[in-house]
Amino acid sequence: MPKPRIEPTPAELYGPLFARVQERGILSDGKIFVDAVPRRPIGDIMADFAALPAGDAELMRFVEANFRLPARVAPLEPALPTRPLREHIRAMWPTLARGPQPGAPDSSALPVGHRHVVPGGRFREIYYWDSFFTMLGLIRDGETALATGIVDTLTDLIEDHGHIPNGTRTYYLGRSQPPLFHMMVALLGEAAPAVAARRLAAMKREHGWWMEGEADLAPGARANRVVRLADGSLLNRYWDPRGTPRDESWREDVETAAASGRPVADVYRDLRAGAESGWDFSSRWLGGAGLASIRTTAIAPVDLNAFLYGLESAIAAGGDADAAPYAERAALRRAAMQRHLWNAAAGRFEDYDLEAGALCGQFTAAALAPLLAGVATPEQAEATARATAAELLAPGGLRTTLVASGEQWDSPNGWAPLQWIAVAGLRRYGHDALAQDIATRWIAAVEAAYTRTGLLFEKYDIETPAKGHGVGQGGEYAPQIGFGWTNGVTADLMDGA
Repeated sequence: MPKPRIEPTPAELYGPLFARVQERGILSDGKIFVDAVPRRPIGDIMADFAALPAGDAELMRFVEANFRLPARVAPLEPALPTRPLREHIRAMWPTLARGPQPGAPDSSALPVGHRHVVPGGRFREIYYWDSFFTMLGLIRDGETALATGIVDTLTDLIEDHGHIPNGTRTYYLGRSQPPLFHMMVALLGEAAPAVAARRLAAMKREHGWWMEGEADLAPGARANRVVRLADGSLLNRYWDPRGTPRDESWREDVETAAASGRPVADVYRDLRAGAESGWDFSSRWLGGAGLASIRTTAIAPVDLNAFLYGLESAIAAGGDADAAPYAERAALRRAAMQRHLWNAAAGRFEDYDLEAGALCGQFTAAALAPLLAGVATPEQAEATARATAAELLAPGGLRTTLVASGEQWDSPNGWAPLQWIAVAGLRRYGHDALAQDIATRWIAAVEAAYTRTGLLFEKYDIETPAKGHGVGQGGEYAPQIGFGWTNGVTADLMDGA
């Protein structure tokens, strides 16, 4: 198996210049500088930087003279829509589509060899788990070539790097996102034998990346993304080997770590792992009040393990010589989830606290992922449906959590991917009425905001969807407009109603 290519990040390329730009906050968003492209050799830039005066104005002029900054994302002004929501979604695909991207010397952009779709706003590159939910709408709208381009891109990434990074940037290579590649392959349906074999091989390689370090793991130990519980069961967690601030959120991470009173490398790794989860950030990962208490790496998430069960099952269904071992892996993971992630008293699945050796005790939308993957028994699905209807059902769809922490993956925000996971999971077990109720409420929330603004957003306030713009708040950046996964999920739910 070829070794993954090593790609330096902007922080590694520019060292003190990078830290100064990000920590001084001379640009409005930490993602701007990491997406910039140098205008001349890095050695020359760094030599001149060494003699640069200390002022912010001089630093800004230096950056503008030596780097091509990404085009500013112009804010769209709300306006009354000119066409129905479903037509608007269908018309948005060309706006969000991008052609192959060759990359540029010393740019953070990873090459992309196929036409694909980006989420929108500040997210100007392809993202891993976003892409599955975007593909739902592409396939509904007959954009099969675009959907295939996404899967081909992700296959290339696995072959080049051993896994699918968070997004197609060098600074995302240390982490992935929820592993849904196997579900994307399934969305495309039957493929030519050679193509199917290549995608199956990519699934195995991705699985190997998630399981790296399992071979010699003793009971109670953790290595990379793998944990072995005291009874010998294997589960997974989110992880990033780098104990440094995220390039794209450098200033925020430095401030969070400084406020934590903990070793900063531990905080940085927990922040990176939280970003890998896709839930960046949520009370799921916090040990107390505020982001400085983050402890993502000490948690075995229920949704991650459900998705990996799905990956193992999909590889087993490939029918080659490895089918039986992967089927056994899936069976063992399901047994471990049943034993350690099911709260029988509360009637729901939960995350597992690796340090406490107990369930985390929090009810979140992640509890529906075992239904989507087929991990739950019919009785567990029934109990989960009852608990969901009683606690997670909001006026505008499915609640993310029951906690209002100020983090964006908490109340009152609702997110498109979580709506779809819940709806599909409930339908898998025959709880169609609740599934339809969630779908109907979500569609109404999206439509209400669209009627007032003519726009679709990354997240929504689902507690009061009829008030204001209904747009979600909180987190590290302003709500983004576009937005790939909202478009895809909403189209799929509207057409499937």
